Amino acid sequence: MTKVIGVRFRQAGKIYFFAPGKYEDIETGQHVIVETARGVEYGHVVLGIREVEDKKVIQPLKAVIRIATPEDDEREARNRRKEKEAFQICLEKIAKHKLEMKLIKVEYTFDNNKVLFYFTADGRIDFRELVKDLASVFKTRIELRQIGVRDEAKIMGGIGVCGRPLCCATYMPEFVPVSIKMAKEQNLSLNPTKISGVCGRLMCCLKNEEETYEELNSHLPGIGDYVTTPDKLKGEVLSVSVLRQRVKVVVTTGNDEKEVREYPVAEIRFKPKRRNDKMHIDDKELKQLEELEKKEGKSHINDE
Repeated sequence: MTKVIGVRFRQAGKIYFFAPGKYEDIETGQHVIVETARGVEYGHVVLGIREVEDKKVIQPLKAVIRIATPEDDEREARNRRKEKEAFQICLEKIAKHKLEMKLIKVEYTFDNNKVLFYFTADGRIDFRELVKDLASVFKTRIELRQIGVRDEAKIMGGIGVCGRPLCCATYMPEFVPVSIKMAKEQNLSLNPTKISGVCGRLMCCLKNEEETYEELNSHLPGIGDYVTTPDKLKGEVLSVSVLRQRVKVVVTTGNDEKEVREYPVAEIRFKPKRRNDKMHIDDKELKQLEELEKKEGKSHINDE
């Protein structure tokens, strides 16, 4: 077991482990100065001192340099102000070089050893001249980092269609894989505008209830399947209510009249579908799926 603390460098960012070293009184909520791959950084303690398994720690484990002092807090605030100025300067340089790129954010490392510029673009950008221009202005190391649209939403934040702040910008340290199958499993419309987030990709929250819906759907027949009802009638499944676990069945009564009846799934008999059975997709849904698949892409944000 290894004694560690958990530190974040941005809201909803990844949690990195550091050794508390000689600072045995570090508490959650404090700020610390630590050494990272980017240099000396100012971080926020989100996990107090605890012991974790050795395999969960990436070696070598760096120790905390010091607990942040009021001077460190002021320096960090000064860096945030400098980032706003650097943002405007970079926008002017991008316009000067007529580059097809969108500047998203500027970050100074705590020791001012490097300035990072995050941007989005449709393709590859030749920004060599831009880097030279920026280096002549800031007199320090310059790094331009191209990010994806999911990363842009995480950095910029915003309000989702649910009316709440974006999941990725509030509590998700990493993006989870989201597939179109999840939308289909939850019986959601495959209309891209209804299941896409502000980034234009599939909403991350589709993952939240995926396991529950998979479990509930495994107990239900498919639409169009034939089942035997508790009153010994055979019929075709018209619709299912996943959360209520009830099934509407078209049955033929004794006088050859068709009637729709609803039953709890526990009271009907049918051949259970295998978990790997393919869900039926009609032509219209297939076109919607193809459109979504063209839009979907992998995106990973690099915190450090």
